[in-house]
Amino acid sequence: MFTMAKVKYEEELCGAQEDNERQRQLLDAVYKQPRVVLNRADVGEKYIFPERQEPEFPGVKQEEDLEPLQVKEEKRQQPPNIKKEDQLPPYIKEEEDFTECPVTGVHLKTEDEQYEQYEENKGAESPSSRSRQQMTNDDSRLALMSDGEDASHAPHTADDEQCDDDVTCHTDGKRWKCSQCGKTFGSKSQLRNHAMGHTGDKPFVCSVCGRKFARKGHLKIHTRTHTGEKPIACSVCGQNFAQKGHLKKHTRTHTGEKPFACSVCGQNFAFKGSLTRHTRTHTGEKPFACSVCCQNFAFKGSLKRHTRTHTGEKPFACSVCGRKFAQRVHLKKHTRTHTGEKPFACSVCRQNFAFKGSLKRHTRTHTGEKPFACLVCGQSFSEKGSLRTHTRIHTGEKPFACLVCGQNFSSKGYLKIHTRNHTGEKPFACSVCGRKFAWNICLKVHTRTHTGEKPFACLVCGQSFSEKGSLRTHTRTHTGEKPFACLVCGQNFSSKGHLKIHTRTHTGEKPFACSVCGQSFAQRVHLKTHTRTHTGEKPFACSVCGQNFSSKGYLKIHTRTHTGEKPFACSVCGQRFPTKGNAERHKCAGEKSG
Repeated sequence: MFTMAKVKYEEELCGAQEDNERQRQLLDAVYKQPRVVLNRADVGEKYIFPERQEPEFPGVKQEEDLEPLQVKEEKRQQPPNIKKEDQLPPYIKEEEDFTECPVTGVHLKTEDEQYEQYEENKGAESPSSRSRQQMTNDDSRLALMSDGEDASHAPHTADDEQCDDDVTCHTDGKRWKCSQCGKTFGSKSQLRNHAMGHTGDKPFVCSVCGRKFARKGHLKIHTRTHTGEKPIACSVCGQNFAQKGHLKKHTRTHTGEKPFACSVCGQNFAFKGSLTRHTRTHTGEKPFACSVCCQNFAFKGSLKRHTRTHTGEKPFACSVCGRKFAQRVHLKKHTRTHTGEKPFACSVCRQNFAFKGSLKRHTRTHTGEKPFACLVCGQSFSEKGSLRTHTRIHTGEKPFACLVCGQNFSSKGYLKIHTRNHTGEKPFACSVCGRKFAWNICLKVHTRTHTGEKPFACLVCGQSFSEKGSLRTHTRTHTGEKPFACLVCGQNFSSKGHLKIHTRTHTGEKPFACSVCGQSFAQRVHLKTHTRTHTGEKPFACSVCGQNFSSKGYLKIHTRTHTGEKPFACSVCGQRFPTKGNAERHKCAGEKSG
């Protein structure tokens, strides 16, 4: 059907061209004057749409444009005092001789292509370029038409029903030319629509939002933003689109086509807009300025996100807990706290992380990298937050205060941990025995009692420990260091814990009570040993005879019966004993005589 319509159209076009040629010869014979081309700079509806005006002389009939792509000459002879160019719009030239550049296959841009280009150019414009385009003189308005279309891509309008979508129109005869930009068109209606780009005329108005368009087809495409209509479907994945241009861009996600290359670094892009934005990384151009603080940005999206720091707007809400975020990427990260997703894996130990930054920080535990150095003491840290917290040791700053007891802390993390002393919260549970802890580090250390892991080894004797603090305390047995002194008796201790236990001998405090008999103890380990007298548990066995004991201390004393070790000596007679109690109960002759 399309082929028949095309053949019929070409026959009508050829017939019209022959009629036009005969009329032109007749006019030349009558007037014997060369055809004059009119080039006027002032544009108005009076000249662009001459058929809407009343004829200046009675008896002179306006030319009719009955066929969209068929150019008809006036069928009546004009009086001798009427020049032919007075009947033509100021931007129109009739070109008789196209033998030098014949146009036999003219591809017409579709409505979708034109609208896409219109929207793309509009979106890619920076504020500075838009301000330049608002100049009212004709020259600056005409300059806008230099991009996007050429003589072989005539605008396709609603008037040109015969040239729909990708139809190739053969126009070997006369064409119509815009004297402002030099583009030629196959019909006067096409030129008329093109001229609206120079005048800024937008006669087609959206009934929903009031937005105006120069072409009816553009309005039709725009209307789909209100109706939600998406008539164009992807043949690969079935996704629907409102514009053919959008489908064309989407198709590149399947084909991998990247037709737009950066002239500086050669990087390819699938979309022209992406190339435009990328180019700014080379030029340093930042055309988008914040109206509040005047900070400049290379991308409109960056400015939009920045503006929310002034307005406080947080449009992205979590569907689980309702928490709101200013940026979509922040919401995406937050969502992982609910889903437990950890998409970033360490290439060394395969540990997974929810955030890329967490993986980056973790990697430093393998590389040993510590890029953040203290300017006061030179100590280096693997994380910036750790350096910031450390710096407060020098400044004495403790900006985080407990709302219950008023104690101040140098970091928010320390305050959070301290708060659990008041709330009794123990959120970290052992997966083996179920015991709960207030701090994650305590759970980590406790887990080693099940695994037997002792990663901290003494460099002097090689003894290993499950906690770094235990190794530090043990090291003082080699160095003899006892930095913790009792305020009552002045006795020194190698660890703060030992000083704390000793202090109870002065205060009489016994905070650990047996739940069975109520007996109290100054140390937790003593309570634990005592509890076994009720349960009958004897977990410590002698490796020589197999006898079991309720405490490690009792096993140690028993072992001396096999080894013969007697570490406790009488200060008078020198007799040695396997236990301290035996030495204290000993009464020698020297003591009696004394």
